[in-house]
Amino acid sequence: MSRRALALLLAGALLPAALVGCGIPGETDVQIDGSVPAAQGGALNGSPARPPEPADSSEPVPFIENYLRAAAAGERDQAYARARKFLAEESRDLLPGKPQTSEVELTVVRLREKPESTPPNNQGTSTVTLKVQQVGVLRADGTLGPPVASDTQYVFELRRAEPAGTGLLITEAPNVLLVSDSAMREYYRPRTVYFWNSDQTRLVPDQRYLLSSAPTERRITEVMKWLADRPSDWLAAGVTGLPDGTQLINNATGTDGHWEINLNMPGANEQRLNRLGTQLAWSLSDLDGVVDLKIQNQKRLTVALRRERVSVVAYPRGANPMRLGVYDGAVRPLAFGNEPRAAVPLPPEENRNVVSAALARAEEQVLAALVVTGADNRKRLKVGSGAEPVATLNASDRTFRAMSRPTWLRSLTKARPGGLVAADGKLYRFDGSGRMSEIALSVSGPVTAVAGSLEGHRVALVSGGALYVAAVSVDGGVVNLGQPRRVATLLTGVTVVDWVAENELVLAGNEADRRSAIHQLSVDGVWETPLAVEIGAPVTQLAGYPGGSDRGLAAFSFMFETDGAAWRNNPFDFVKREQVLDVPAGSRATNPTAPFFLY
Repeated sequence: MSRRALALLLAGALLPAALVGCGIPGETDVQIDGSVPAAQGGALNGSPARPPEPADSSEPVPFIENYLRAAAAGERDQAYARARKFLAEESRDLLPGKPQTSEVELTVVRLREKPESTPPNNQGTSTVTLKVQQVGVLRADGTLGPPVASDTQYVFELRRAEPAGTGLLITEAPNVLLVSDSAMREYYRPRTVYFWNSDQTRLVPDQRYLLSSAPTERRITEVMKWLADRPSDWLAAGVTGLPDGTQLINNATGTDGHWEINLNMPGANEQRLNRLGTQLAWSLSDLDGVVDLKIQNQKRLTVALRRERVSVVAYPRGANPMRLGVYDGAVRPLAFGNEPRAAVPLPPEENRNVVSAALARAEEQVLAALVVTGADNRKRLKVGSGAEPVATLNASDRTFRAMSRPTWLRSLTKARPGGLVAADGKLYRFDGSGRMSEIALSVSGPVTAVAGSLEGHRVALVSGGALYVAAVSVDGGVVNLGQPRRVATLLTGVTVVDWVAENELVLAGNEADRRSAIHQLSVDGVWETPLAVEIGAPVTQLAGYPGGSDRGLAAFSFMFETDGAAWRNNPFDFVKREQVLDVPAGSRATNPTAPFFLY
């Protein structure tokens, strides 16, 4: 099949049924999953479903699937009671009830394949086997902590309930509150709260989960509790919490768009209250009313939520995005429809022998980082910044066998720009002059890819074929990372990753059948969606645009390279040679590679 024919086929792939992959030159098959793109991991439309009951199914597999929904299907303090309904009377000690010394936590798992069941034996019992991936532990503060269990399989034993014909009951089960990731999507809604970075210049997103049935006053109460408590463990190194001792005196009250929050807050001066008001406005981004902040019953600040979000941005979002790629060893613009386009902000003498690149805008400046290759085929980093076009790029004094695409850290000031790059299995920071220094990480395996978030205080990285996220901290101008948190994904042998939304990643690796694929994944791993499957060769470059759909691109836009050819989504299609602009006469005819976004 020709590339043009394949492009037409892929352009129609947003149909309910997935398409069968077709070969393209270089043996790269791409099959598109019909569920792309995910609007937001865990987002709900409409009211939540009612809690499941044991009588809802008399078949073993649906019965256990309902059991995996039960603990998530309502208030946390009743989770054990809902789950124990599915257990036989003689087996209810397997789930003894709500712990006395700690909050109820839910063990979230992802099913690797359809559950298997056995027919009833002579005693009338049957089994259901679940093959799972541990995703994490949903805590009372709405954060998803790392997995505690390491089990990859759970076996349930069932018997018929009495009297006959009244359903099933569980006689053997794990002694933890299990919840499936699909139940999380059904009953919980992801919510983003925001913490200030260390120098109080921008907000950093922190993903949480709240029951989708929670009324408005409850949502305001929970958001304030989360802000007063602490950020997610993995994010703490890169953000600043409220003063120690800050706590909610009572639940938020109010109605009709006017609410009150009453706090204890040590040192509650005007500056701290104004910062808290900005946090609340962005953390309650779906509300447009007014919140009165009280400190020990005295009103100190009125926050008009919508107006506050308009007047104080959470973090700089960059300029309108432009697509770029590498063609015949130079960065060139890519043209798609009516999308923004402009000349590459690099001088021709520096724009040579390029393997991959990262360009970013910092107010009126352009930041440029190029991975270039020399005559010995070793890679070197060239870095520069300045007005467009960047006049001079400085080469690092080190060369490497392999280097990832660099990433600029947007949390740094334009006066002291810097970024990260993976080279020969290690992670390096670099500054605006191209100086590189290694960042020690406590991860297993070589680091092969790194990508910075839009606000610049979080990174995703690949180490040993696994995915991690980490917080960025800056101390005395020196960039460091907090303890990386491994993120569960169904993909193995992950090769590349980037951000496609505030709390969403796009990554490539191998599915269970060892075929290369691209998935979308929430930053904590709770929800995962296949985007492109059965790609015939490994994905070697991947770039996302995380800025949303208001800047000239569709939401969740990304591009990738596989088998020496560049592709894009929205719609899925390969990047054609005629879509490369500003190609000088006499250039070698080749495929565009290493696509990325400038914004």
